[in-house]
Amino acid sequence: MSTETDRLTSARLRTLFLFESLDDGQLDWLAERGRVEQRAGGTLVYGEGEAATCFFVLLRGAVALSRQVRGDDVEVSRTDQRGVYGGAVQAYLGDQVEQVYRNSLRAVTDADFFVLPAEDFAYALRSWFPMPMHLLEGLFFGMRNSQTIVGERERLLALGSLSAGLTHELNNPAAAAVRATSVLRDRVAGMRHKLAMIADGRLDGRALHGLVALQEEAVARVATAPKLTPMATADAEDVLTDWLEEHGVSGAWDLAPILVGGGLDAAWLGRVKAAVGPADLEAAVRWLTYTVDTELLMREIGDAVTRISGLVGAAKQYSQLDRAPHRVVDVHDLLDATLVMFKGKIPAQVKLVREYDRSLPPVPAYAAELNQVWTNLIDNALGAMGEKGVLTVRTGLVGDLLAVEITDTGPGIPPEVRPRIFEPFFTTKPVGAGTGLGLDISYRIVVHKHHGDIRVETEPGRTTFRVLLPFTENPPPA
Repeated sequence: MSTETDRLTSARLRTLFLFESLDDGQLDWLAERGRVEQRAGGTLVYGEGEAATCFFVLLRGAVALSRQVRGDDVEVSRTDQRGVYGGAVQAYLGDQVEQVYRNSLRAVTDADFFVLPAEDFAYALRSWFPMPMHLLEGLFFGMRNSQTIVGERERLLALGSLSAGLTHELNNPAAAAVRATSVLRDRVAGMRHKLAMIADGRLDGRALHGLVALQEEAVARVATAPKLTPMATADAEDVLTDWLEEHGVSGAWDLAPILVGGGLDAAWLGRVKAAVGPADLEAAVRWLTYTVDTELLMREIGDAVTRISGLVGAAKQYSQLDRAPHRVVDVHDLLDATLVMFKGKIPAQVKLVREYDRSLPPVPAYAAELNQVWTNLIDNALGAMGEKGVLTVRTGLVGDLLAVEITDTGPGIPPEVRPRIFEPFFTTKPVGAGTGLGLDISYRIVVHKHHGDIRVETEPGRTTFRVLLPFTENPPPA
């Protein structure tokens, strides 16, 4: 509890480095409006998030500065230097920013403070130092605006890069579907032609019904055809080619791969011969081959469309379209969606390893923003490795927190760089290749918005960024 004891004289104020250059009138003004307060050791001087009403200057004792991380006070610094200050340091900005304490200050020992009301501190700065105040104000808002703009640019660059990869991934199944559709049109026309030849009166109704039954059986076989090894496929095609040639069917080499792909063999073709007779065998085999090829093409189109649908679904999962901003999520779904977006960017010689603990419960989170964290960390990992390496994405439990680890086999982070990696605008990439905001944005999303933590362990050949998230629902203000 604070108690007002006395007021500092102008002479005593001048001994504080913060006020040593002020003139006598300014010192008298401060002495008249300020007061000396005491705090007992272990007590809170002011708390983070409270209304910033006072500016504090340490006169005697030791203090500790802390910030809130995941609901806990994490000590940032500790000092007994006379004259250090804290509290309403942004009071000069007035109503342009929310006036709350940005940290907490605790008295480690019994301590004395010179305390000045926030409105008096703001008046003094603006009245006595108008030019520095304009400069400080411009610097504050300019830096905040530029950080916002560059942050948005960072997001757009990341999204553009991922969109290029997604477009590439979409192009492959789309092109396959277009090609299969074109071929399918020709196969259907061929089926109509062959059916007309078969049904021109040469086959009686019983034989025609038998052939249609064989056609239905061929369709069923296509759906359950086993996946053969390349060698087994080649052997099966050779056997069918020999059978077709022995029975006078032309173009056997072209027909055999389609029939084998549909799961058909020589014994089955023997049943076709028995149903239609030797004279109509070639027409019947070609008609059935068209049937098999048509089913294979439709399956190819179905696979391509399913792949496109999966990619679109992953893109929606990544962007969190039509989802509530804050909700309970499975981080594995978010990680998989991000990795799908990265598929076109992962070099051929970079091996992707997933080590998921699927037993982990979901966590409350801003899903789209966590996807941005995974994007930044994975992009940095790929950049560190270059064209070859192993990218490992791992989930697990660390204490009572969910852990997501992104590990690369790159050269590691140099010791002189490591302390600065989370600083805004700091980057080791060439000019124009990075904004230096990726890790800063990730840190703010994880620590400030999710009350979690982000850590790094690095050595040559192995660098791991570990994101820790709480399971309890405690969403910060949107």
